[in-house]
Amino acid sequence: MPSNTATRIGSLKSWLRAPVPTSPLQARAQQLRLRLLRLWGNPSALLGLAIILLMVVAAVFAPLIATHDIYAQDLSIRLQPPSAVHILGTDELGRDVFSRIVFGARITLYIAVLTALIVAPVGLLIGTTAGYLGGWVDIVLMRIVDIFLAFPSLVLALAFVAALGPGIENAVIAISLAAWPPIARLARAETLSIRSSDYIAAVRLQGASALRIILSHVVPMCLPSVVVRITLNMAAIILTAAGLGFLGLGAQPPSPEWGAMLSSGREFVLTSWWIAAIPGCAILLTSLAFNLFGDGLRDILDPRHG
Repeated sequence: MPSNTATRIGSLKSWLRAPVPTSPLQARAQQLRLRLLRLWGNPSALLGLAIILLMVVAAVFAPLIATHDIYAQDLSIRLQPPSAVHILGTDELGRDVFSRIVFGARITLYIAVLTALIVAPVGLLIGTTAGYLGGWVDIVLMRIVDIFLAFPSLVLALAFVAALGPGIENAVIAISLAAWPPIARLARAETLSIRSSDYIAAVRLQGASALRIILSHVVPMCLPSVVVRITLNMAAIILTAAGLGFLGLGAQPPSPEWGAMLSSGREFVLTSWWIAAIPGCAILLTSLAFNLFGDGLRDILDPRHG
């Protein structure tokens, strides 16, 4: 049995390392292997991925990892420094900072992932449509993009969330409305170089409609660049969400959102530094992790890099 397993593993390695692939499946497998090897050879990207995975684990298993009730208040132990009982100390209401940081990872991931799921398809479809059709469609869509890009993303998100009202869901909508224009501009630039390709001309000569060409051929070609851009934009999304929480327009108390925790701790920054420093470091570390992983992902998915 062990010899059969070793033989199968050896055959798989030979199949993956064949100089010329004999099937589309083998070609994709070899390409995936090369990308994983490139990721493995990028220490900074691996560090970013490890931090992201650690954050995901903390968010999923938050009830098991947290040591205290995140809403339980005890004024007799307020503003206690880090100790064996409270690993990261307590806040102004006697709540355990470590437990609130762990549960706060859920909110941060929820906002970041939901925003990405909204921004990516909207920006991709608008950008590819404008780039492929051109003409007045391109002019109208790109002028709308220019109007959105004329405002800083945080200011634009503040305007939208002020109109919609505070709350996590409204914060996600506001951040999404401010984050899709750069994705659309990137997708348009990619489409302009793709639409003049020979294979697009061949598909067009076969009678394919513009909608089919955009969805079946242009969008898949633009997808890697958009995925990389979304990953790199995760840091900006997290910072914008934290900024809204800091200003009281995002997650509302007593929710353990990192921006709101940072806001409540700023009054005690000189006497009880851990209340503001811990959520600030969590925001910094998460943003840095997405930037590091995004750089590595760009080297893997974009053939023009690396």
